[in-house]
Amino acid sequence: MKDVKGVFRNLEKKLTQSSWFGDEWEIYNRGPYLQLYKVNWHNDNQGGVHFETYIEGPQIKKKEFPICMHAEEDCPSQPTFIQEFLALEGERIQGWKGYKTDGKGYSICQRTLPLNFKNLEDRLLQEFNRLRQLEAGVDQILGGL
Repeated sequence: MKDVKGVFRNLEKKLTQSSWFGDEWEIYNRGPYLQLYKVNWHNDNQGGVHFETYIEGPQIKKKEFPICMHAEEDCPSQPTFIQEFLALEGERIQGWKGYKTDGKGYSICQRTLPLNFKNLEDRLLQEFNRLRQLEAGVDQILGGL
C-alpha cells in the first residue's frame, strides 16, 4: 500500500509552488485528508467553503475517492450561498468530465476518481487547478452576502 500521507505532503508542496498560490490561499492537511481554501472563505475551523479530497479506509477498500467542493456550517447564509453559487457556476461545473453538482446539505459538487497511485499527485493537482477556477465565483457570492 502506497503512503497516502506522503502523497498528500507532496500534493501540498506542489500546490504551494503553483504560480497562483499566494498569501490568500491556505491548505489544511491532516494526512489522508486535505482542504484547499482562501482566507476569506470562513474556513478557519474547516467548516466553511473549501475544496476537499481524502483517501481513508473506506476509499482504499472501494478503490475510489472523491474530490469535492463544500460550503459547510461556517459559511454565511449557507443555503443562499449554495443556491447562488450553483446558479452562477453550475453549468461550468457540469461541463467538467465526471463532475456532478449537488446542492444538498453542504455539498456543491463532486467527482469520484479511481484510486490508482500512478501519477496520483499530478492528477490531484490537476483537479485542484480545475476547481480553483471557481475562486472568483466564490469571492463574488461571499462578497454579496
